[in-house]
Amino acid sequence: MLIKLIEVYSEANHSAKSTESVRKFHLREVVINSQYVVTMREDTHLEYYLEKDLLPEGLDKKQKFTTISIMRGQIGNDIPVVGSLETIMKMFNGDSRGLVKG
Repeated sequence: MLIKLIEVYSEANHSAKSTESVRKFHLREVVINSQYVVTMREDTHLEYYLEKDLLPEGLDKKQKFTTISIMRGQIGNDIPVVGSLETIMKMFNGDSRGLVKG
């Protein structure tokens, strides 16, 4: 089953005048094949960035985030998405008490 979510991604912005790297966050749609999901976990790092007003405008200060780990053959990939763990699990399962079938 394919699930459409909103991914939070960042790109480093290197200034020529400074040796510091500044993270700039963006949102984009992502479609995830539920068969490749290995784990899901609450992402508290993004909550910190939200509190510091470093995430894109328009997100509620109470917003929760989830990191989804997927496997692509021998390589894993973590995708941070907008939504609480319970909400994201419901999207994959239809029930927050079950496990993701993968």
